Amino acid sequence: MRVETVGFDYGQRHVVEMEARLAVRAGMAAVLPRWAERLGPDHVVDLTGYGRIAESALTADRAIEMDARGLPTTFVPGRNLVFLTCAAALADRRGLDVLIGGMCETDFSGYPDCRRDTIDAMATALSLGLDKPVVIETPLMALTKARTWALAERIGGPALVDLIVEASHTCYRGDRTRRHPWGYGCGDCPACELRAAGHSEWVAA
Repeated sequence: MRVETVGFDYGQRHVVEMEARLAVRAGMAAVLPRWAERLGPDHVVDLTGYGRIAESALTADRAIEMDARGLPTTFVPGRNLVFLTCAAALADRRGLDVLIGGMCETDFSGYPDCRRDTIDAMATALSLGLDKPVVIETPLMALTKARTWALAERIGGPALVDLIVEASHTCYRGDRTRRHPWGYGCGDCPACELRAAGHSEWVAA
């Protein structure tokens, strides 16, 4: 069994995440050597045209706030649906049977395409559209951010936690100049606030 990774360049302001994902990928092979041989090729999909269509505070110079629908302006309409469609097409050509995503509906930024119902409906649509079963695994869906930190520690110990702190990136502003106990970021965008709160809860547990 092999795991192939895929990144999506959709013109995001925090494009630094595209570099961070490679550092995490390389670091995981070192921290978890027993998994290294299962790590297959990496792929990058150019979705910059989509990013221009689905303009948001993640792809344009806009304030991060709540919009008239009660959704954060960081919401990129249909982003996970587009990602999953592209990933399913890639997986079909690569002979892979399962898609894995990090979506979470337990404590998130209010994005409707992170919900369990959305992912289940997408799996059904992809299965019909590709005329084959498409499985979408979301191992973090029911976990709080604190429990996700705990899971990382359980899988890889302090070394994996350190890798996540030092190499991964979630800050919507793409800030890598400020280091916090939970990692790098501006500290006040929704992604930073969620990550910080989860880390604090995990440390205090």
